[in-house]
Amino acid sequence: MMINFDEYIRQGEPSKKEKAQIWQTAIGLQDVDGLQPSDYLLETAKENIEGNINFGEVKNRIDAYYKSQSVRQTSTNNRTEEADKVSARIAEILSEQTFSFSPIEYVEIHSRLFAGIYKFAGKMRDYNIAKAEWVLDGETVLYASSRRLKETLEFDFEQEKKFIYKGLEKQQIIEHIAHFIANLWQIHIFGEGNTRTTAVFLIKYLSKLGFKNVNNNLFAKHSLYFRNALVRANYEDLSQSVHKTDKFLILFLFNLLLGENNELKNRTMHIKFAEQDLQMHKNDTVNAQNVGEISEKTVEKTVEKILAIIKNNPHVTQKELAELTGLSRRGIEWNIAQLKQKGILTRTGSDKSGSWKTINSY
Repeated sequence: MMINFDEYIRQGEPSKKEKAQIWQTAIGLQDVDGLQPSDYLLETAKENIEGNINFGEVKNRIDAYYKSQSVRQTSTNNRTEEADKVSARIAEILSEQTFSFSPIEYVEIHSRLFAGIYKFAGKMRDYNIAKAEWVLDGETVLYASSRRLKETLEFDFEQEKKFIYKGLEKQQIIEHIAHFIANLWQIHIFGEGNTRTTAVFLIKYLSKLGFKNVNNNLFAKHSLYFRNALVRANYEDLSQSVHKTDKFLILFLFNLLLGENNELKNRTMHIKFAEQDLQMHKNDTVNAQNVGEISEKTVEKTVEKILAIIKNNPHVTQKELAELTGLSRRGIEWNIAQLKQKGILTRTGSDKSGSWKTINSY
């Protein structure tokens, strides 16, 4: 759900705008688990945005509100309480100018978010889990074994600490971040609350990496897409030609960090749409109106044209390739990805000053 804090974001003072965006993100993330906050939480959040109360007072008011409730026995009420409390805690964490890239920080975020809500807040699960996913047509991702959670978590953090971002273009940086965060989520070290914890950790980590002026409202508008993208990044069924893919998560991050406007639709991630999605890419590749009109010969000619341009000018950019071939930018990107995967093409250097090299004959 979208919370109407737009008046603060459009017209508010800088401090009010920042807090309004934080609250939209915090509340929007509850949609990951289908939760909605109470009207009381929304009014309390507005008081915080206005500067009448601080985050500590927000949490105290929410705690007092639920202690005073005479009827709190239905699961719906309990889940509303969870949505309110976790929203307030996320908002507080996102407002803090502190962060440490470490497994301890990751676990601590979970502990702060779910203390008093889950008995296992801040504790690693000691059992194996499986979760039926709509996007997987009822199948589940294979999560890390409960016997190796600590070691797996520490390994992923160590690998990320060693990674060198220097010299990479923004697109390459984002693709790597997507891969790291997908792996982190797949460990699934907590019994519940993994996605919200991972989202908060990612927002803080992106800020540490220098993405400080990012409008994280995308998490509010598309938090369920974010979760499904993590699922698709960690599921494969080769017998059904379903492969792990970071592409949906990358599209989300391109919108978040580069201001792109890629369409984010949950239905496109469903594994039943995999074949249709491939056809859509082919459709974009040749700029055709009907997938049925595509022929292998047409695709070959398109690829030959791209390679001919590259051989004539190894420094040509993807934007220039799109202009010279008449394809869309996405069509060029899809073709380039295919050529790289087949070992026909590689690129050295940046997008602007680098150059292409054909490795094998087509």
